[in-house]
Amino acid sequence: MKTLGTLLSELTYDDLDHWAGETIRGRGKAYINRVAGLHRTTRGELAAWVSGSENYATLVHLDEQGEYDWFCTCPYGNGPCKHAVAVILAAVRQCKRKRDIPLLSEEDELHQVLFSDLEDKPYRESGELASVPQRAFEGGKREHSKVRKLLADKSREEMVEMVVRLAAYFPVVERALLEAEQLRSGRIEPLIRALRQEIGNLTKEPAWSSPWSDERDIPDYSHVHQQFALLLAAGHADVLLELGDELWRRGSEQVEQSDDEGETGEAIAGCLEIVFHALPASSLAKAEQLLWVIDRLLEDQYNLLQSGEKVLEDKRYGEGDWQQVATILAGRAETAKKGSQATTFSARQHRTGLQDRLVTAYQRSNQTEKIVPLLEKEVDQLGNYTQLTDLLIKAGDLERARQWCIHGFARSIQHRAGDAEGLQERLRRIAETQQQHGLVAAYRAEDFFHRPGLEGYKELRRATEKLTSWPTIRAGALGYLESGRRPDGSARKDEPLAWPLPAPEVRYPQEKPKGGPTGRFPNRPALIDIAIFEKRFDDVVALYQAMAKGSLGTAGVDETVAKAVAKTHPEAALAIWRRLVEGLIAQVKPKAYAEAGGFLRMMYKVFNERQRLAEWEALLAELRRTHKAKRRLLDVLDSIGTSSKKIIDGIKDGES
Repeated sequence: MKTLGTLLSELTYDDLDHWAGETIRGRGKAYINRVAGLHRTTRGELAAWVSGSENYATLVHLDEQGEYDWFCTCPYGNGPCKHAVAVILAAVRQCKRKRDIPLLSEEDELHQVLFSDLEDKPYRESGELASVPQRAFEGGKREHSKVRKLLADKSREEMVEMVVRLAAYFPVVERALLEAEQLRSGRIEPLIRALRQEIGNLTKEPAWSSPWSDERDIPDYSHVHQQFALLLAAGHADVLLELGDELWRRGSEQVEQSDDEGETGEAIAGCLEIVFHALPASSLAKAEQLLWVIDRLLEDQYNLLQSGEKVLEDKRYGEGDWQQVATILAGRAETAKKGSQATTFSARQHRTGLQDRLVTAYQRSNQTEKIVPLLEKEVDQLGNYTQLTDLLIKAGDLERARQWCIHGFARSIQHRAGDAEGLQERLRRIAETQQQHGLVAAYRAEDFFHRPGLEGYKELRRATEKLTSWPTIRAGALGYLESGRRPDGSARKDEPLAWPLPAPEVRYPQEKPKGGPTGRFPNRPALIDIAIFEKRFDDVVALYQAMAKGSLGTAGVDETVAKAVAKTHPEAALAIWRRLVEGLIAQVKPKAYAEAGGFLRMMYKVFNERQRLAEWEALLAELRRTHKAKRRLLDVLDSIGTSSKKIIDGIKDGES
């Protein structure tokens, strides 16, 4: 098993991009200098604080397969966050500096935040949020063992004097003491007034950050987060709901105007998560609590209330509660139906959202028999044919589902092509369930004619495995790519038809084939992809050469063809790469030089495998001589033959 140091030293930017994506990797790189208290655990994990709109506790585990686990107390829930990436990059920098990463003590506050109240593996796996430590909502109740030991032997007078001195030096301490006393005594009106004012001031601030530098102006919601946690711990749930509603409404306007990396929205969402923890303890009846969440989720345009979905899944709300919710939502849906024909996008979106929540209420209240009639009543208005047909398919009513797919396809194909494609796919799945193999293949052929390409060709081929007609279908598919004329009954009347598949129940509108220099046919890019897939490399070269003679050129296929034929037709591959290199060098840009270097490395591999290194050296010498004034290009030429750059080699000590 590799050590943590070895894993860090071998890590590349490609590894991080594969795990987190290039965008998140870039954001994490900008956060390296915000990583504090970097430690390792006894299990080989990396742990640290990362400062953003507040300090986040972050934990990352690397493994040899590149499938990393992570946990972070930030509210980001769409995959690995920038804080996790920043921790990895900070650890790489420590490794480069040959500095040991210390072991995390169980007494350290970071350890307590990460591992207290959590399961054995506190990670977000496959993009799912692990349980947030309860301590994150207990404002001020963390164990500070070192401070506790320091104060253990102090007298009351010494303690009072120490606290007074701290309050004098640090206004935040004085503020915290006064607020704690207000909470303890129950006289929270001044605290609430101050908190409302703070929310008002924060939501008026601009929110922006520059992706090119470390400049930023992000409102600091950490004190609001802390106060919300204290109000929750003190049992002021109703007040917290009012404040949370105000923060959400004002915060939504702020996020709409913000120009940051989502940090403001994350901070507000973190505060609102505490509000949802307060909801069950509020004076609202259970059905009212559910409606409080649903009403706001229907209006939430910026995912600030993402934690509200967890409330709706809470098992404490039973069938009776959901039955009350369903009755109220059904009344609202009927009113909305009478008051609007859902002719605008926003009106249709609202009614669709309301209907979706009503469907959920029927499911949770064990009234599932009401769902299909509800959907059928408004499906032509709202266009949610896929939802309706999925329910019918799940219920085993395949014939009814089939009829709605056909009807919905006809109504969707002109203006909602994506919905139409989904319905066509469901028709194919119904045919698969009923083992109508010819009809399944007919739908795959329809997909191929509608969007011709290699993937569609592969699916068509797989669909014919239980048939004996693949040679005829293959010839028809390739002929379509050549001429644009469909072989399934749409060809000219004077041509014999021998198409072995039945007619599908729905068909995409057919375009007239357009040939010539500006037309879609012959579709040589698709023909080339299929020839490569079938390992017909002579055909690949012939198709490429024919494509090169056309007015549109070979853009988009050069790299693919060269890589495919490098072993069987090395001269053709070398000629393509050489032309690409010359075109990139002519751009006189460092980025283009680097890209040219990639093609030169491929050329080197071909020359080396065929023991033609003299030609390779002559090529490099020619490039150096011809472009001797281009210093950045010469640097690239000098680097040819090196392997993919590791992060530990590329990261700079001062990089941020």
